Amino acid sequence: MVRITQQRAKCIGCNACVEAASYRWRISRRDGKCTLIQGVEKRGFYTVVVGDDEYEENRSAALHCPVNIIKVEQIK
Repeated sequence: MVRITQQRAKCIGCNACVEAASYRWRISRRDGKCTLIQGVEKRGFYTVVVGDDEYEENRSAALHCPVNIIKVEQIK
């Protein structure tokens, strides 16, 4: 399993995560920030747990994020 976490308030809407994993990220038409699809908000952080097959693309999204607000970690 993989946990993906985003601190959305600090997002600048650069679209790097959408390009890396478009099935998991999208740009909000409301405010222009990237949104973690199916992410659940808690204290400003959006989190989703997904299968191992999504690790590589979302790790790339995290690495290319210029403001470093995406965290991807493998969990048991």
